[in-house]
Amino acid sequence: MGTIVISGTVVLVVLGFGNHVWWLAAVAVLFLYLHYGRGASSSSTSSTSSPAGGRSSGAAPVSYRAYRDRRDQQARWERRYRRERPLEARRQAREKSR
Repeated sequence: MGTIVISGTVVLVVLGFGNHVWWLAAVAVLFLYLHYGRGASSSSTSSTSSPAGGRSSGAAPVSYRAYRDRRDQQARWERRYRRERPLEARRQAREKSR
C-alpha cells in the first residue's frame, strides 16, 4: 500500500509542474495515508491510557488486557441497549435466529 501511495504522490508532483493543484492533491494523499493508513496504527497504540484505548472498533488490541477492556465495554453497551430498547432487541434477536 505504501508503494502505491508514494508512486501516486510522485505522479501528482510531476503533474504539479504544470498545474499547482496537483501538488495540493499530493499533499492531501500523503496526509490521508499518514492519518488513516499504516501510520494510524502506531499513533493509536500510544494512547492506551484510557480503558477503550482511543482506538476504533476495527483496530487490533495491543495486549490481552486491552482486548478484555474493549470486550467488557462492548458487553456493557449491548446490555444497556437491550435494557433501554427491549422491543428492538427482541426483534433483532428474532431476525438473527432465522
